[in-house]
Amino acid sequence: MAIADKLLVQRQRHLKWRWLDWLELTLMVLCGVLCFGFSLSVTADIVTRTIGHPWLWLQEVTSTLFIYAIFIGAAAATRRNDHLYLTAISEAMHGTPRLIVEVLIRLVVLGVAFCLIWYGYQNYLRGFGSFRLPSGTPIASLYAIIPLSGVLIGLFTIEQLVNGLRNGFDHPEPPDEGAAPVVSDAQMRAQP
Repeated sequence: MAIADKLLVQRQRHLKWRWLDWLELTLMVLCGVLCFGFSLSVTADIVTRTIGHPWLWLQEVTSTLFIYAIFIGAAAATRRNDHLYLTAISEAMHGTPRLIVEVLIRLVVLGVAFCLIWYGYQNYLRGFGSFRLPSGTPIASLYAIIPLSGVLIGLFTIEQLVNGLRNGFDHPEPPDEGAAPVVSDAQMRAQP
C-alpha cells in the first residue's frame, strides 16, 4: 500500500472530489513536516539553553512552525471531517432532519472560514508594522497562514456541501479493513 493511500481518508468518500485528493495529501505531509520541525526546534532550544549558549532565533522558528501546523492541520482536518464538525448530532439522524443539520453545520463552518479569511487578512496587513525579535522580520509572516487556511477550509466545506446535496449525506461507511469483526451479544451466546 502506497503512502498516499495511507494518508488519504476513504471515509465519506461520497462527499469528496477526487481531484482534491492531492491537496489533502500535500496538507497531511506538510503537517507531518511542520510537527517534526516543531519538535526538533523545541529540543534544540532546550539543549542550547541547558548548555548555556541559547539560540534566540529558535523561539521564532518554533512559534512559526507551531502556528502554521495549527492552521494547516485545521484545513486538512476539515477535508477529512475530523475538525469543526459535529458528527455525533448529525449521524444520529436520517432523512430530512439530517440533511438540515448537515447543511447548517457546514454553513457555520463556512462562516468561520469567512472570518479566518477576512480578519486573518486584516491582521496580516497590520503585521507589517510590528517586527519579531531578534530577526526583525514582520509579524505578518506569522499571520499569512490564517487567510490561506480560511480559503482551504471554505473550499473543503463547499466541496462537502455540493457533494452532500447531490449524493446525500447519509451513506453507510464501509467496514474498516484493519478492524476486528464486530460480534454481537447474540452471536456470543450462540457460541459453544
